[in-house]
Amino acid sequence: MKSKSLKGKSAKEIQDAVKQSLSDGFKPTLALVFSSVSQNLEAITKSLDEQNITVFGITTNGEFIDEETEKGSVAILLLDINKDYFQIYLEEYPEKNYEEVAKKIAQKAKEKFKKPAFLMGTSNSETDGEEILRGFEKIIGNNVTAFGASAGDDYRFAETFVFSNGKVSKNGLLCLAIDEEKIAIKGIATCGWNAAGTEKTVTKSKGNHVYTIDHIPALDITVKYGGLQNITPENKDVLMELAANFPLQLQRENGDPVMRPALVVDWTDNSFYTSGTVPQGSKVRFSLPPDWDVMDKVIKGVEKLKAEEMPEADALIVFSCAGRILSFGPMMTDEIEGIKNVWNVPMIGMFSNAELARATGGNLEMHNLTTCCVAIKER
Repeated sequence: MKSKSLKGKSAKEIQDAVKQSLSDGFKPTLALVFSSVSQNLEAITKSLDEQNITVFGITTNGEFIDEETEKGSVAILLLDINKDYFQIYLEEYPEKNYEEVAKKIAQKAKEKFKKPAFLMGTSNSETDGEEILRGFEKIIGNNVTAFGASAGDDYRFAETFVFSNGKVSKNGLLCLAIDEEKIAIKGIATCGWNAAGTEKTVTKSKGNHVYTIDHIPALDITVKYGGLQNITPENKDVLMELAANFPLQLQRENGDPVMRPALVVDWTDNSFYTSGTVPQGSKVRFSLPPDWDVMDKVIKGVEKLKAEEMPEADALIVFSCAGRILSFGPMMTDEIEGIKNVWNVPMIGMFSNAELARATGGNLEMHNLTTCCVAIKER
């Protein structure tokens, strides 16, 4: 399978770049499109549609095809994958029936492919990614191969979108089902954050609303162990500092812990809402502020994936949490460059609101502050 990646700052630049990529006889059938919400999604999709290219599109908080990250632009990965080996589905969930929508798509894919694997994107930040993953597991099985991301909107936290040929949705699940008997797809989700202190117990929570930890208001105990100061509703940097530097690590019976950063504080009782479910009674640990070691762990994890499961790849897809670039700043380019150099094949990446992937040694999870790398290769 041949692949090419390209980028542009406008629909016209993308149209010209796609035509240039076809000038040597390359005939892509599928385009992964990671785009800023500021771009004309309809025009970009139309230009690809005119080339008979199927679109799998997600809006982002930033996008890249190499170590140079962009904002406000479009990144595209073109693949000449056999059209019999994949199928696109886009379904909305107006009733917040996430699991039912996922099951419906999974059933269709199961009828088309004996062994389907999935890349997926979700729009609307309220979407419960874990319910979607449970839907796929119930139809395909617990070992289903699935990776994806929650769309972004350039950090506006207003409206996010997924899109395909002739369709744009701000409240939907976009799914690329791949015939895993024809296309190998392997991935890894790694955060690299180091834990600090002993395990603590979530003594009161409901869904993603964490009230108390060890019977202390969640914000108060986080401030105590993080050594934070000026924690007031008037301080606009509080949420950024909590989310990017002091996330909770939700411990799992099997596999690596899952990151759960605080995203919204309830100042009436100093509780907070996290990015995903934190069950009452679960165990959590706090995190140390990240350093270079965090990025080294991610790169070594990808190198291990290559050594043990995927020695060669035709293309690489990266879903990286937007919180990572907030934490690392310009250093983020070192992580991306390190990942790209593992296979040195065409790459596309985006900064997401959340990541969907199997935790190392564990279950399918909705992650945060995590980098998810997916390598694909025609068998």
